[in-house]
Amino acid sequence: MTKAKTMINFPNPTRVHDESRHCVYFWGYDNAREIVFQIDDVVLAKLNPSKDGDESSLLAAFDRNRDEILAFARTVYKGGPQNRYIVCPDQLH
Repeated sequence: MTKAKTMINFPNPTRVHDESRHCVYFWGYDNAREIVFQIDDVVLAKLNPSKDGDESSLLAAFDRNRDEILAFARTVYKGGPQNRYIVCPDQLH
């Protein structure tokens, strides 16, 4: 018997900037299980070098690059007990 491929979906467009941790959180779902993804401000600033590093600019950078970020998140998600993933700077662009 072969194991089914693990799937993650992103039906919730919510993303939240955490100023104290210098990152943006977004959520994916594997069936009913919620998985937290984190992308650092540094990564978003690299995706949007001509803008300020304030919250609205970082969230706008996330929104403009959402498809690429979510595509990457799908590649790193492996299922299993881990429920938090970090998008690393060298993995985008």
